[in-house]
Amino acid sequence: MLYMLRFAVVASLLFFIGGKPAGAMPSFQVEILPWGQVKEIIPNKSYFTIIDVETGLSFEVQRRAGSKHADVQPVTEEDTQIMKEIYGGRWSWDRRAILVLVNDQLISASMNGMPHGAGALQNNFPGHFCVHFYGSTTHKTPTPDLAHKIMILKAGGELDRYLYRLDPYELISVMEIAINQQDVGLLSHIMTGNKRSIKETLESVKHVEVTQRSILPVEDLPVLVAMKYQFRVKWIRSNQAQEEKNIQFYFRKDTLEDQWRIDGQTFVRELK
Repeated sequence: MLYMLRFAVVASLLFFIGGKPAGAMPSFQVEILPWGQVKEIIPNKSYFTIIDVETGLSFEVQRRAGSKHADVQPVTEEDTQIMKEIYGGRWSWDRRAILVLVNDQLISASMNGMPHGAGALQNNFPGHFCVHFYGSTTHKTPTPDLAHKIMILKAGGELDRYLYRLDPYELISVMEIAINQQDVGLLSHIMTGNKRSIKETLESVKHVEVTQRSILPVEDLPVLVAMKYQFRVKWIRSNQAQEEKNIQFYFRKDTLEDQWRIDGQTFVRELK
């Protein structure tokens, strides 16, 4: 199928049940399936397991509603506690890469961690949360949420391939997501510099928004290996101070065939 991508999960990957390791997992096939297909696999009132890619923790949920994506709830209070542990003990709108285990299928997906709306289960979870699959959308937008899309591709092993194809302007949108979600790994994929310096950048800047950008014709980009461009950027520092100014972004790639990256050193200098 056009939208189905598969990759073998190595046998050494730990499989978690109820938030606890249960030994080595056999070589499953992770699938990136379109929402139109997934909603038939997990119909309303069905149960499935969510496995968080970063921590390996897992918990059980039930799909309760949702037409453009799945609105789900943790099944028990223990499941709610595991979910909150995944989010560092606090609820958050941040997207996270997850695997959905249902029957004998392992499907890449993305979730947010903020209770909202109505809830019906006795689980100490005040509402429901959203699980997105490839091609699903929020209730208010006609196109897929980029942060959810990135997490779905990450869970499915296709993030590197996706980032490789991005032009510098698309890269800026990914940078906003990485900084706003404090995602060191994602920012390391698109920005030069070591992880320590990137982590220090995230510690000093909590939120960033590009408020104005002008676009160079994309057809002019393939012949370049370095470029400089100015964007209007608004950001919030860790001390809650807000600033806005024009910032010069430097983009580079080692060869014509390489991936575009943001120059981390000049970016940090521009923010000072």
